[in-house]
Amino acid sequence: MSEMQVDLVAVERQIWSGPAQMVVARTVDGDIGVMPGHAPLLAQLREGFAARIIEPDGTVRGVAVHGGFLSVTKERVSILAEDAELSENIDVTQARAAYERAKATGTETAETEADLRRARAQLLATGETV
Repeated sequence: MSEMQVDLVAVERQIWSGPAQMVVARTVDGDIGVMPGHAPLLAQLREGFAARIIEPDGTVRGVAVHGGFLSVTKERVSILAEDAELSENIDVTQARAAYERAKATGTETAETEADLRRARAQLLATGETV
């Protein structure tokens, strides 16, 4: 099975790095699945959604991605996020409460819209439905 190196980097820190067999992310142009040998590309990630890193052993690592870019070369995928959280570091109960609170408030303000996107990404990264 072919592998590629994946680096998940936020503005001020590296969050995760390791081999993977596939990365799935949502860009502003739609969903994309990247496997080893994929054509090079640079895509803007859509805020409020999650990415998945499928490791060589089949483990799926969910990532709440809060803005940024996906950079692909033949050997490497870099998720360059403004901020990101691994699913194992997300409190699902807290994320669900934040999501419901933001939905109830509505999206009249940029702050409320940002809260809604962040909570949605967190829930999706943990496999929850929204």
